[in-house]
Amino acid sequence: MIIKKYFVITLMAFFSLMATNTTALEVGDDGLHKTKWMQDTFKDLREDLEEANTEGKRLVLFFEQIGCIYCTKMHKEVFSKENISNYIENNFFVVQLNLHGDIEVTDFDGEVLPEKDMARKWGILFTPSIIFLPQQVKGDDSAQRASVAMMPGAFHPGTTLDLFTWVREERYLLDNGEDFQRYHARMVNERRAARSD
Repeated sequence: MIIKKYFVITLMAFFSLMATNTTALEVGDDGLHKTKWMQDTFKDLREDLEEANTEGKRLVLFFEQIGCIYCTKMHKEVFSKENISNYIENNFFVVQLNLHGDIEVTDFDGEVLPEKDMARKWGILFTPSIIFLPQQVKGDDSAQRASVAMMPGAFHPGTTLDLFTWVREERYLLDNGEDFQRYHARMVNERRAARSD
């Protein structure tokens, strides 16, 4: 009986370990977390915007860095949620950038800089930082000047999905006075009301 009990406990521990490993985060050769919806591009933002528009998606730039605990938190607790991951994949063209990286990035204004210098140019101080771009950008604008929204830091799933939705629905263009904070507050109240029904 003791041997059988030991065998069952060992088997349960093994399957628990296997389940943990299957949900482990994918990390690329550059040391950054990867998702199925991140695009591998030449990091020429003009080309990336054109491709995003061709696919009917919005261009988004994700700044992360190796060892960023908040990036890990976002990937584990937010981007792992199927509804959020699917929404991003279906509606956004995501280009990942490394806060300390050396890969050259071509800005909309034509300036070419390594990722780390582009981060300085755009005033990126934190990771993760997510920059949302409009469908059209003037040739003399930088990505930072042209952006319609920016998400500096890690946020909860609801806040993250609300911001992606707010951008996708172009609510920043509406004249009804519902900026993101008001929109997010309304969404929180609607979710609470739906749970209490």
